[in-house]
Amino acid sequence: MKTILLALAATAAAPALAQNTDPARIEQTVRTLASDIFEGRAPGTAGEERTIGYLIARFQDLGLEPAGPDGQWTQTVPLLHTKLGAGAMRFDSPKGVVPAEQLKDVYVSTIRPDDAAKIAGAPVVFIGHGVKAPERKWDDFKGADLKGKVVIFLVNDPDFAAQPGEPVAGKFGGRTMTYYGRWTYKFEEAARQGAVGALIVHESAGAGYGWNVVVSSGGENYDIVRAPDKLSSLALQGWIAGDAATKLFASAGLDLAKLQVAARKANFKPVPLPGVTFTADVPVTHEQVDSRNVLAKIPGTTKADEVVMIGAHWDAYGRGKPDAQGRVFRSGANDDALGIAGMFEIARAMKAGPAPKRSVVFAAWTAEERGLLGSEYYAANPTVPAAKTVANLAIDILQTAGPANDVVLVGKGQNSLEDDMARVAATQGRTVTPESLPERGLFYRADHFSFAKRGVPTLLLMGIAGASDLKTGGVAGGQAWIDAYTGQCYHQACDAWSPEWNLAGAVQDIDLVGTIGAELANSDTWPTWKAGSEFKAIRDKSLSATAK
Repeated sequence: MKTILLALAATAAAPALAQNTDPARIEQTVRTLASDIFEGRAPGTAGEERTIGYLIARFQDLGLEPAGPDGQWTQTVPLLHTKLGAGAMRFDSPKGVVPAEQLKDVYVSTIRPDDAAKIAGAPVVFIGHGVKAPERKWDDFKGADLKGKVVIFLVNDPDFAAQPGEPVAGKFGGRTMTYYGRWTYKFEEAARQGAVGALIVHESAGAGYGWNVVVSSGGENYDIVRAPDKLSSLALQGWIAGDAATKLFASAGLDLAKLQVAARKANFKPVPLPGVTFTADVPVTHEQVDSRNVLAKIPGTTKADEVVMIGAHWDAYGRGKPDAQGRVFRSGANDDALGIAGMFEIARAMKAGPAPKRSVVFAAWTAEERGLLGSEYYAANPTVPAAKTVANLAIDILQTAGPANDVVLVGKGQNSLEDDMARVAATQGRTVTPESLPERGLFYRADHFSFAKRGVPTLLLMGIAGASDLKTGGVAGGQAWIDAYTGQCYHQACDAWSPEWNLAGAVQDIDLVGTIGAELANSDTWPTWKAGSEFKAIRDKSLSATAK
């Protein structure tokens, strides 16, 4: 990574990358973090304790300094951890009881610290996509009283399935998901409306993953610990399988397919399911888990108060049911031990060179898999304010199928960092390819988003965002890798180190992130949001306030 050591100015043309990142060191880091001794790296477990100790030791060995609160290596992140027990759930309809079996018909969890999740005969209402967006002249709620009711939403945005010529087409980014399409937004909006339960109709295309991924958390959930007056009103939240939803609507004399079309019009109004109620009485175990972010830094020389952040998440999915090979730990070798390994390589190269003008903070986040909670907690309680954070560069899943002719851009049109990506990629002999399935909303599904929401320009490297054009195998080979990984190993025990991994493509991406990070750290340049980005006004306001 000689290019990182050069620490070029952001306005200068970067030379071809030397590709001196060591795949052997990356492999060793991944094999260590993905080993059984770390027990799948779930927050609040013995695996976390071992992971935190390992991460701190690695940063110390690299010569970095602690960057947490009060000069510590870690930032405590208080989490609520809940797990549902065996309980009863059902829909009652004019045609009798409609099953609501956990993992089969529905998948629900809770983020309330209650001993039981109880809902007694709550009316059920269909709310379309559940979008309340005044700036787009769209409101699926239309003032409906949803207090004490269970709401059902469609996945993704109103224009996800729109056909050419439909009035809605393009109002929500076309095939590019907006934040209104994310399940997190839908649950938050349901709670703001006072609902007691919320279900999203699962479709693999709209969600971006299959039912097997939905149910992989086993009834567990996490949230940041909140004050009683800040708790969600939702006793249960989750998903309903597509075929189960179709049967439920039919039991009320409604055609879900027709309602899906109706929900793509701005004049859509909530539709109660006549005679349908939902009842649940499910025991809940809950505990507060004090998890930790690990924060390290290379202090800047002349602009130490300005910070470039480079991050990856350390957590994975912990223990699960044995797979076909008997493996129980879902250890996230790629997601995201590989990102952590890449971050270490960038830190190693930067530390070996001259000290940067700006400080560089390396963040290993907790609870990304539980809803970006570690990065969200930091962003709400930062050691460096957003207005002094130059950029956030994130690594979360890299392709392991070999060198590529391109790099995949997540969130096209958001900010100037994508221009830096194109420039640096060109020095590697690569082009930039926009993500192939922007409807999956990957821009909202990694830790950088916690910073984007606060106006910090971000760049995400994510290998499943689109098929890489592999030097051997082309785009077809890149797609085959994505299909195999997301179809079999994503969040599963088989996301494990394999001797078949070819890390040459990952090295390209690590070098790219490191080069951009080094350029920003030795520059006076501030990346900017592009006109039309929903985050531009937030950044403009924060920078303006700081300048006063």
